[in-house]
Amino acid sequence: MSTSIRFKLSFMMFLEFFIWGAWFVTLGTFLIQNLQAEPFQISNVFSTQSLGAIIAPFIIGMIADRYFNAERILAILHLVGAVLMFQMYKATDIATFYPYVLVYMILYMPTLALVNSVSFRQLTNPETQFSSIRVWGTIGWIIAGLAISFLFRWDSPEGAQEGALRNTFLMAGVASAILGLFSFTLPKTPPIKVDSGDKPSFASIIGLDAIKLLKDRNFLIFFISSILICIPLAFYYSNANPFLVEIGLSNATGKMAIGQVSEAVFLLLLPVLFVRFGFKKTILIGMLAWVVRYLLFAYGNAGDLSFMLIIGIALHGICYDFFFVSGQIYTDSKAGVKYKSAAQGLITLATYGVGQLIGFWVAGFIGDKYQSIKETDVAAFWQQTWIVPAGIAFVVMILFMILFKNEKIESKTV
Repeated sequence: MSTSIRFKLSFMMFLEFFIWGAWFVTLGTFLIQNLQAEPFQISNVFSTQSLGAIIAPFIIGMIADRYFNAERILAILHLVGAVLMFQMYKATDIATFYPYVLVYMILYMPTLALVNSVSFRQLTNPETQFSSIRVWGTIGWIIAGLAISFLFRWDSPEGAQEGALRNTFLMAGVASAILGLFSFTLPKTPPIKVDSGDKPSFASIIGLDAIKLLKDRNFLIFFISSILICIPLAFYYSNANPFLVEIGLSNATGKMAIGQVSEAVFLLLLPVLFVRFGFKKTILIGMLAWVVRYLLFAYGNAGDLSFMLIIGIALHGICYDFFFVSGQIYTDSKAGVKYKSAAQGLITLATYGVGQLIGFWVAGFIGDKYQSIKETDVAAFWQQTWIVPAGIAFVVMILFMILFKNEKIESKTV
């Protein structure tokens, strides 16, 4: 791989995740402070990510993979996304904002697969080369958070009072326009020619061909656990930034970038830990980390116990990598050659689609249920809120520990 191609792929990844991190982390805080959104309105906005994840396989599998170059689709989606971001920047109420964010997420979620497609087609040894490309995506997300908190201070009390968080959409829109134009310079990635009899159906693309794997008791338990554990995950996405801002933690968005640093570190450590602990113990450690994280959020504060909040943020690497990446490895090992892609599609649909969709709704319900507490005691409101996902994660962990039978996992993915 030439230096030029490496730079292009790395810059593509950087912008792809800079765009997402530039507005999604502070979205909950923006909706509360700028648009005065109610809990159920907030959950509906965050649910657009899940709806995008459900629709994304159709755009990628049935359109992009068969008819158009991946880099051209990537360019068009991000250019349209830039326009939608500008409309979100100008929105003054939730009714105006929602249609734009819905269309945007339907268009953005497919780009996550497209940047991978463009990258893998250029790599001669993906197992060793891809991580050095993908890490720039994590760096992009981190830089976005640091810029919001430390460079522009949009999430500071003064910035929030002035409504400065709306600028995150403008920043994301500019980055989206840059990536859209830059994508036209990316290496050509045309559809892979296949025989007419081998063209995938929509059912195979979204993973329905892999449903037969659910006949395996262990895989069924893992599948159900994957959906359930995404309920507490949705609490983090929709509530973490508003929580940290409202209890008075300074530079909250920048400090949340610690979670992405943790994710990158544990991603590098995971192959060693996976082999040492085995699949079941690795998954259980990830689930336990969710429980501990939310209890730290529930009982920490922005004063003398602020270290508890920082530890909770830093646990993101264990929470995410130990469950989701390990789950991808497990799914790969169970699927067999014929159903590898379908099985990964099924798990993605279950987690980012169904699981988080339920999770965002549950988070909205809990926020609405405890809203009266928030009016008199913000700290008590958030304590009650975080205990719920901690309890859900604990129950899922116990059920998985009891029902899932230990088995040795062998996969080239590790």
